[in-house]
Amino acid sequence: MTDLEYLKKYYKGNIEDAVKRLNNGEPVQYIVGDVDFYGNIIKVDKRVLIPRRETEELVEKTLKYLDNTNLDIVDLGTGSGCIAITLKKMLPNINMDAVDISRDAISLAIENTKLNNVDINFYLGDMLNPLNKKYDCIISNPPYISYDEEVMDIVKNNEPNIALYADNSGLYFYEEILKNCKNFLKDKFIIAFEIGYNQGDRIVNLAHKYLDNVDVKIEKDLQGFDRFCFIIRK
Repeated sequence: MTDLEYLKKYYKGNIEDAVKRLNNGEPVQYIVGDVDFYGNIIKVDKRVLIPRRETEELVEKTLKYLDNTNLDIVDLGTGSGCIAITLKKMLPNINMDAVDISRDAISLAIENTKLNNVDINFYLGDMLNPLNKKYDCIISNPPYISYDEEVMDIVKNNEPNIALYADNSGLYFYEEILKNCKNFLKDKFIIAFEIGYNQGDRIVNLAHKYLDNVDVKIEKDLQGFDRFCFIIRK
């Protein structure tokens, strides 16, 4: 389905105005105002990154490692809340926390929890910093684009840069999480990351640098690119 076909199918306002916005380079998801993420309706606007298919895959793959017991899970850099909301809906017995540094993003994520009728505890702050408990699972799709990497104009000009770019060739937030996570993890745990297609080996090295006795797996997305990292201690 083209963006124009998508717009005509889902947009509920003045279609002529919507087409003008589309022609001016605004993402169709922002114009429509929501997306389908793993079967859930998630509101999106310029406060948050537009959820991608790869992030649905992250959730799908992570679910295979989890059971529906009273697990403590945290989503770091939650944005729209799509990951946290989906995990909570799929595993109703978990305790779900979510963190974002953007007050605007958290405001929209709270709207999405109400829309999807789930309870999630939100924390305003930088990754692990506002937390004070231990988790069975840390999941994150952090900013991972290097500042010198080519990015499509429609992304660069519309989506929040704070959710896209990271220092250290895009590795900054992975290293921040990995070097600080010991005090926030139970003895047995899983860390689930969405990663850049060329970052797998370096993130594996970071995982072994900061964590002992872990299995580290890189998994591919549907297009065959390295896209997910799972760090597990059983």
